[in-house]
Order: sequence, then C-alpha cells, then structure tokens
Amino acid sequence: MAAARRIVVKVGSSSLTTAGGGLDADRVDALVDTLAKAGGEKEIVLVSSGAIAAGLAPLGLDRRPRDLARQQAAASVGQGLLVARYTASFARYGRRVGQVLLTTDDTSRRAHYRNARRTLDQLLAMGAVPVVNENDTVATDEIRFGDNDRLAALVAHLVRADLLVLLSDVDGLYDGDPSTPGTSRIDEVTGPKDLEGVSIGSAGKAGVGTGGMVTKVDAARIAAAAGIPVVLTSASHAADALAGRPTGTFFHRTGRRSADRLLWLAHASTPRGALTLDEGAVRAVVEGTGSLLPAGIAGVEGEFSAGDPVELRDTGGRAVARGLVAFDAAEIPQLLGRSTRDLARELGPEYEREVVHRDDLVVLRR
Repeated sequence: MAAARRIVVKVGSSSLTTAGGGLDADRVDALVDTLAKAGGEKEIVLVSSGAIAAGLAPLGLDRRPRDLARQQAAASVGQGLLVARYTASFARYGRRVGQVLLTTDDTSRRAHYRNARRTLDQLLAMGAVPVVNENDTVATDEIRFGDNDRLAALVAHLVRADLLVLLSDVDGLYDGDPSTPGTSRIDEVTGPKDLEGVSIGSAGKAGVGTGGMVTKVDAARIAAAAGIPVVLTSASHAADALAGRPTGTFFHRTGRRSADRLLWLAHASTPRGALTLDEGAVRAVVEGTGSLLPAGIAGVEGEFSAGDPVELRDTGGRAVARGLVAFDAAEIPQLLGRSTRDLARELGPEYEREVVHRDDLVVLRR
C-alpha cells in the first residue's frame, strides 16, 4: 500500500456534515489536510458524497427527504456548497479542485467512459484534485446508488488506481455490530470465503446518507475483483491508509483488471430490456466463444434503442450476461431464431450482423 501512487478516496455524507445536515467546515478541512499532506508523488481522486446532505439545512429540511424531487432540489443547492468548501480548503495548499459529476448509466457507453477517463487523467496531470460525485440533480434510480461506494470502485478502475480507500464512520469491517461488546474487527479479507457467516449490517450513524457497510463491502468486492486492493477504515484513520500503515480492513485483490467499460456495464448500467437465449446461445455467451447472433435469441422484453444495455437471460429467466444491443427493440422480433444470411437476403445487408457484439458483452455468472 505504501507504494500506491494513484489513490481513489471515497468519503461519505456522515463524515462531512453535522447531524442536522449542514456541511461541517472543520471536518472538511481535516479531510483536506490529510489528503494534501499525503505526499507529492501521490495522485488523489476524491469521490465525495454530501451534496444532498449539505443542501438540507439551507432549504429548511431537518432530515433527508424520501421523495425524489426534494432530494434533487437539495442536491442542486448542496453540490455548489460542497465544491465551494473543497475549493477553499484545498486552496490553503495551493491546490486546484475540478468538479466531475457522473451518471452511472451514461458511463457504460464508449464515448462517455472515454471522455470521463480523459478528463480525470488531464486533471491529475495538471495537478488538480478531481472531486467526483454522482449527478444527483438529474439521476433517477441512480440517486439511490449506495452513497457513491460502488461509484468509487468503478472510478478506481476507470483511472487505473493503485488503491481504493473507503472512509466510513467506523474503523473497519466487524464480525457483528461494532457497538456490541465481544465483536471483533476483521483485519484482512483475502476472498469471499473470509466473509462467510459474517453478518454485514448497516453501519451508518448520522442519518444523512444512503450508504452502510453492505454497500462498502460490495464496492470493495468489485474493486478487489478488478485487481485493486481496498482499505476500509474511518475518516480519522485516513492518513494511515494513505501512508500504507495497517489500519481498518484490508481487502486483497482477488482478480485482474478487465476492460473499463465492461466493469461499468456489469455493475453500473441499468438494463432497458432483456433478451432470452436458447441453450446454445447461452453456452456461447458464457464460454466466451462468440457474439450473440439473431439465431440464438428466443424472446425479447422491454423498450430500448440501439446502444442501450440489455440483460441476457437463459430460458429459466436467470441473467447470464449484460450487453449493449445493436438493434432497437421493435426490430428484434423479426430477427428471432433466424440466420444472418437469411436476414441479409430478405431485409438487406445491414442485418447481417450480431445483436450484441462480443466486445460489448460481459458475463455475470459462470
């Protein structure tokens, strides 16, 4: 960990705000002090929650609203306050801040994920600190994404980070409720078997965010499977994590890096529909032997356009993969079970192609 040069740090709402919802300037400054002093060789990408929480008090709200419209109104007010506070705080160290707002659905598309990577890389090259948040003001289902924990894992993969640090209001993952006597912290996780039998409940205390320990462990699993080690600890121990000193719970990498867009497709996209595959097509998709052709499709559900993410299911309804479809939903019924040669002869040469290309497909189960 000490050798990690590019680090993604995720901080949640409860670490930045008062219980009433307003930004706590002292807590923000304390975090920035830690990040700014991490060392000149380190590049930090900060994934920061807190926009909705920061907007509560200015709008006269005493708790996080349940309805989407008021959540988005709070995010609109709070995001400006959040970035302004970071800008002022990092300015004490002569550092610039760059705001990057992402929607997870968009970043599964080629052009969008490339632009996101290019922007983040350029900000780091110019010495700025990217402050990433989900675009809560325009997000729909994504606004309940998990307090940015999963987003942080995906951003870590996007920027090819050496380490992901997830900051919580507890100092790691415990084998039970941390407030219960007799529970112990889990110092290392080498794989899924280490967590068998562990009850992972919500650990959030402040009531201003949506994340808990479940979303943090999910994020750690995503990053570790993508070849990125993870430290889960409290904000007060952030300096130890950045310096490579043992702290919190360390998740060892369990896999190797995959194509960025496929990770986003697997974990961040919202399927717009579904295609049911016959046994041969399921086998070809799962074993990675080819693209999905019309001949292997038995059914179609939903309304989607070419380029949208869709779920690929077996005849039992189980999702086996996710992919970016090359046809509109209205076009697919006439293609079902037919060879591309027949389709080209009857409908034209533009139909002699795959429905989901191998490069736009990610397997969900093996």
